Amino acid sequence: MAISENEIAQVRSATDIVALISETVALKRTGQRWTGLCPFHGEKTPSFSVNAEEGRYYCFGCRASGDQITWVRETQHLDFMDALRQLADRAGIELHEDANAGPERKERQEAMVAMDRAVAWYHERLLSSPDARPARDYLRSRGISGDVARQFHLGWAPDEWDGLAKSLNLNEKVLSATGLGFVNKRDRRQDALRARVIFPIFDPSGKAIAVGGRILPTSGNQEPRSDGRVEPKYKNSPETPIYSKRRTLYALNFAKDDIIKSGEIIVCEGYTDVIAFFTAGLPRAVATCGTALGEDHFRIMRNFAKRIVLAYDADSAGQSAAASVYQWERQHEVDVAVAKLPKGTDPAELAQRDPAALRLAIEQAVPFLRFRLDRVLEGANLTTAEGRARAAEAAMDVLAEHPSELVRDQYIQDLVGRLGLDQNMLRARVRDLAKSPREHGVREIPNEPAPRRPAKSPMPRPGLEALRLIVHGPVAMKERFIAPYFLNEVQRDIFEALSTNQRANDLIDEFERRGEEEEALVLSELVVEELDRSFDVTAVVAQLIRAAVRAERKNLNRDMLEGRISPELAGAMDRDVEERVQLLETDQGGAAENDLRKWLLERASLTSS
Repeated sequence: MAISENEIAQVRSATDIVALISETVALKRTGQRWTGLCPFHGEKTPSFSVNAEEGRYYCFGCRASGDQITWVRETQHLDFMDALRQLADRAGIELHEDANAGPERKERQEAMVAMDRAVAWYHERLLSSPDARPARDYLRSRGISGDVARQFHLGWAPDEWDGLAKSLNLNEKVLSATGLGFVNKRDRRQDALRARVIFPIFDPSGKAIAVGGRILPTSGNQEPRSDGRVEPKYKNSPETPIYSKRRTLYALNFAKDDIIKSGEIIVCEGYTDVIAFFTAGLPRAVATCGTALGEDHFRIMRNFAKRIVLAYDADSAGQSAAASVYQWERQHEVDVAVAKLPKGTDPAELAQRDPAALRLAIEQAVPFLRFRLDRVLEGANLTTAEGRARAAEAAMDVLAEHPSELVRDQYIQDLVGRLGLDQNMLRARVRDLAKSPREHGVREIPNEPAPRRPAKSPMPRPGLEALRLIVHGPVAMKERFIAPYFLNEVQRDIFEALSTNQRANDLIDEFERRGEEEEALVLSELVVEELDRSFDVTAVVAQLIRAAVRAERKNLNRDMLEGRISPELAGAMDRDVEERVQLLETDQGGAAENDLRKWLLERASLTSS
């Protein structure tokens, strides 16, 4: 680890978890706890609870739990170190690398600093440099004002071999680590992007990690270079230690607040399309960065919204990998829709010409399967029997790709009405196609449920009440209990951990490090629960003792049957124990409790030996 445990603990203690979570969740004081609607799953009745003293949160619905660092990681989708740095900055704490920090960490830091400086340099060139006038004119022609350019930190890469590298004095290692440049055949540093409008790419926390560059349009086709090659319209940063294309969505850092608020995320093809949605009043658009929409993108998006709208042009949307989309819908529990844009129009053009039409296209986006079926039928000749038959064949192939027979059947009824064909014939044909996916080019979609947390195991209530008393009661409370009282293994592990007098927060961390997730989750729940002051400690202890004695009397009988103890001794012990259990209900309960406690400890000692 690059940061000492003491500094991590310092950051935690300096961060008010209630104030932190209240920035995005409405919390209400309930007794000694704070409660609200869980941000990690949909609910109408609050099941999310926060313990300010311990610095923990827990949801009784989905079992999401954690501390201040976990909260920032989960809600802003950062790694541990980035979340820790953000909280340290918030608290005014300076973090220090420890002696074991590796060179990779330092190189990454240097790359992040260089990328941030480069974005600022490009941006200043766009705003003030005379040679950037054509770039400014181009952006205005695309409906991008100076304020919008500033919002997205757009920039200009001058038509110079090494303008960036020389101005920022970037060495070869940093140029390579950022993708901002390289060393050419003449052994000179050279910028990767020249004479291009720059679109910086940020991570979800707002740190610059890459850049994309668009060449300015010419009067005709793009002019070839001196070597005969034609410059591509867009050039993007390559994969680097700080940038992964398949895990990055352009403008997510700007869009995530509105995505969370609306429950919807719009996916575009390009940078200018994203900006167009923002200017049209839909600031929840993102774009992939030079790669197709994939599994990692869906994994990111599902944490922000459950409705994903593809705002591609008609041809691109129709060519999406259908089987993958259906798999992602099922696996990540999202709904994928497609916005029907006018043919031959992209979002940037529509935003300039008719922003209301762009907003309407998103509002009226249709399910992915509906869009694909409409595309098939709109391109078919339905005036002849042969045309309707060909349309039916194509439509059935599309239907068969969907994994749900219930969904398929609803669309079959729609096809019957539009094509005038027999419903039973269509249903049988689609069912056959769905059963033999490999023959028809349809990929099977596995059912891969991915629950956020494991299902909660039933827990004996007396043990939970005892642990709750230990967690929230006075320090001496734990002296009333011993490990043999806890028959449930998870509860016994938690009791033994609490007996070490460590903070519950530290114990949760330790359970998680050891992979003991159930122990971590149960203790997380106990920490945020409100203690019922009406609990009778003596009654809780008596319940535990009775259950523990019942279990041990069975063990005593087993020992007698297996010859490890004589029947006479076993009988005498059993009668003595039974008498003391009955005394638990009388005024002599204190003495009986001590006797039974001693007996259970002796039996536990014999078992362990």
